[in-house]
Amino acid sequence: MVESITPRQFHEAAGVDDWRVLFAGASAYFRTGSFARGVRFVEAIGALADAADHHPDVDLRYPGVTVRLTTHEVGGLSRRDVELARAISAAARELDAPADPTALKSVQVTVDALVGSRVMPFWRALLGYRAEGDEDLVDPNGGEPPFWFQPMDAPRPGRNRLHIDVSVPHDQAEERIAAAITAGGRLLSDTHAPAWWTLADPEGNEADVATWMGRD
Repeated sequence: MVESITPRQFHEAAGVDDWRVLFAGASAYFRTGSFARGVRFVEAIGALADAADHHPDVDLRYPGVTVRLTTHEVGGLSRRDVELARAISAAARELDAPADPTALKSVQVTVDALVGSRVMPFWRALLGYRAEGDEDLVDPNGGEPPFWFQPMDAPRPGRNRLHIDVSVPHDQAEERIAAAITAGGRLLSDTHAPAWWTLADPEGNEADVATWMGRD
């Protein structure tokens, strides 16, 4: 039986320095420098995944490859992810494809809903998504941001009811927040930091910058 591990346990494991936990999975971005080298790297990942019978999400682009690991049986991370992360990093080193944690992020759209069951069917039909539990809609193909329907206890007049959650590497959060503030944003709350900070743009549209930390 597969047992889950915490984000902290993942990060404390040896050989996973290339990886960062974002939301429920661990991600890494490797700069391949060319499409051809990226294809070779993806082929190597495929062979490793088949051998381990554990398959990550892989996004191939011209300058690099993003890999996301999660264990579906536990709805998060397990030691299987640690082992495959080490193997993928080793393959990247053989191809001279360095990891770049600063390029990582994971975006989620959050809808604040008084009655989620009333509004979810609309978004599900509009987006062509599928339901995952009582609060989430996900892209069946895994390519687009998930939607989370956050329960509200009472109406919130004067506030947006839809915002963006951006999960970033824990060691990049403060730099990302500072850049957003420099670009005209403002910090609304750091009450829940380092789990998340709430920011707003010059017109008041909100976003949360989230990390795995503070959720143990």
